[in-house]
Amino acid sequence: MKHFDFTFETKSLSEAGEFEGYASTFGNVDQGGDIVEPGAFIESVVKAKSDGRTIPMLWQHDQREPIGVWKDIAEDAKGLYVKGQLILEGDQTAQRAYGKLKAKALGGMSIGYGIPAGGAAPDEKRRGVTRLSKIDLREISLVTMPMNINARVTTVKSILDGGALPTVREFEEHLRDAGFSKSLAAAIAGKAAPHLRGDPDVQANAKAEFLQALLKAG
Repeated sequence: MKHFDFTFETKSLSEAGEFEGYASTFGNVDQGGDIVEPGAFIESVVKAKSDGRTIPMLWQHDQREPIGVWKDIAEDAKGLYVKGQLILEGDQTAQRAYGKLKAKALGGMSIGYGIPAGGAAPDEKRRGVTRLSKIDLREISLVTMPMNINARVTTVKSILDGGALPTVREFEEHLRDAGFSKSLAAAIAGKAAPHLRGDPDVQANAKAEFLQALLKAG
C-alpha cells in the first residue's frame, strides 16, 4: 500500500471533535514523481459507499489505532475533501489527536491507497512524472509530521506489482508504516537486503527470492 502525505489544512474544529479539510490535493508532484489527477478517487469512494464500507480514520497509519469516522469523503475542484469525527469518549489516542489538532501541532493527513490496473501512466511532457488517474483509497490517517510538504511515497507492494524491487530504505519505511519498531524494521530489512534493489547480485528471479526472504524474516 502506498502513502501520500499532505500538509493538514483544517477548516474547522469543534469541541466535539468534528473537523474538516483536505486529505489530498490535485496537481502536486511528490518526491517519488507521482501526481494525482482530478477524478482519481471518485470510483473508489462511490464503491465504498455502495458496498456499505467505511474508509478507516487511523492514527499514523496504525491499523490498530482507529480514532474516529469520516462523515463525508468527496472530491471537489481542489482535491479530496473530508469531514471527520474523532471518537473522544474512552479513547486516549483520539483525545491526544484532538489536543494536537486544537494546538495546531499535527502536521498533516496521509492517505493509504493502492493503484488499480491502468490507474497510472507516464506524463507525456515531464520525464520521470507518473500521473495517477485512478486510486483505490484504503484509509486516511492523521499524522504528526509529513516527511515533506507535498507528498511522500513509501511502497513495497506496488513496486513489486510493477515488476521492480524496493530499496532497503523503502522496505524499512514500509515496515515502520505497518507498525514495526525502528529497530525491528531495520533488522528485517537487513536480512532482506541481498534481495532488494541496488544489489548487483540480484538475478532475474529476485522478486520470488525477495518474497521468500520476507516470509522468513517475518
